[in-house]
Amino acid sequence: MGNAIHDNDSQVLYLKQRLSMFLEVLESVDAESTDLDDIDRMIQMLDDLELKVQQFKKDDNES
Repeated sequence: MGNAIHDNDSQVLYLKQRLSMFLEVLESVDAESTDLDDIDRMIQMLDDLELKVQQFKKDDNES
């Protein structure tokens, strides 16, 4: 997808940007018209974000 992110500042910035994108999606959701696929996509976004956090933590522990 892109280059690996190794320094802490870049990792934090990346996570903040991804969280911000998720919050924008969440705010744009219309509760009355949201279907299961939409919810599944939001859950996948959170899962992806959690995976990235774990990868960054692992990278920090190996340094």
